[in-house]
Amino acid sequence: MGYEKAFQEYIDATNTHDFNNVRKYLHDDALYWFTNKTCATPAEIQAYFETTWEVIRDEEYWATDIRWLHADEHFATCVYAYHYRGIYDGKPVSGNGRATNVFKVDDNGEWKLIHEHLSSIK
Repeated sequence: MGYEKAFQEYIDATNTHDFNNVRKYLHDDALYWFTNKTCATPAEIQAYFETTWEVIRDEEYWATDIRWLHADEHFATCVYAYHYRGIYDGKPVSGNGRATNVFKVDDNGEWKLIHEHLSSIK
């Protein structure tokens, strides 16, 4: 599986709202920088995802303007605009921001997300 396919499948997995699906695409050493929190362990990452899915019901997440900055046989880095919509406190909500993702080939030869940095645009 190439890095571009891994990226799209990661986005698709996120939209299942089942962290077991997301976990398949995460490197064991994954590090997330969210606007309001850093998550450095699988348990922290899972808790953040699951809390978000609880707070924003029926959330849909997608990426646009994807630009691959670097890719070789071991690493691939992209930046993109992220968007989401869902239901918050019974009302429709939506938003967007900027993201950076870094993928790394793991010991099994699979592309895995090792870093994600999301920041909102205000």
